[in-house]
Amino acid sequence: MSWRVERRSLSAAQFHALEIPEPAERAVWVADPTAPALVLGSAQPDADVRRGIAIDVVRRRSGGGAVLVSPREVLWIDVIVPAGDPLWDDDVGRASHWLGGVWAAALAELAVEAEVHRGPLVRAAWSAAVCFAGLGPGEVTVDGRKVVGISQRRTRSAARFQCAALGHWDPGALLALLTIDTPVAELEPIAAGAGVPLGHLLAAFLRHLP
Repeated sequence: MSWRVERRSLSAAQFHALEIPEPAERAVWVADPTAPALVLGSAQPDADVRRGIAIDVVRRRSGGGAVLVSPREVLWIDVIVPAGDPLWDDDVGRASHWLGGVWAAALAELAVEAEVHRGPLVRAAWSAAVCFAGLGPGEVTVDGRKVVGISQRRTRSAARFQCAALGHWDPGALLALLTIDTPVAELEPIAAGAGVPLGHLLAAFLRHLP
């Protein structure tokens, strides 16, 4: 089965508003955000966001904490898998394991040794507010630091996996937008940039898709 790959230059709000076409088919949507945005998880309280910040605030339909999306600093890819596809798994805890494997293989091609988390959700002190503070099934780490975050939204017809691979981890920039009270130093060691050009990582990711 082949993948339909589309690259879209949109705002974060426009990209999140995209609907999965019917009938659903395998697809990869590569986002080129037109401006920085703070993307909140579906259940994250508005009170987590500082008032008056000069940046778009967008809410995604999948869970987790906040992600700061900045052009050229985050590789944002949505992967669509239709129900009944060989890659589909009814178990949401296992459903993204294969996808994490694709990211790990792409990083390995670029000489970065990565590990896929295949256990249950690991919560940390700030994971409800900061996406990269927690570790979910299928997510990818390098030297114990999270590099690729994956969230998912499922319907009866398809699963939409939303992936964010860090080119650079700047917890100070994220904390400046949030009301949570934690020192930057506490968040610095939880995540890291991939250490490779994001364009190269995208090309490798596409080559390793099953």
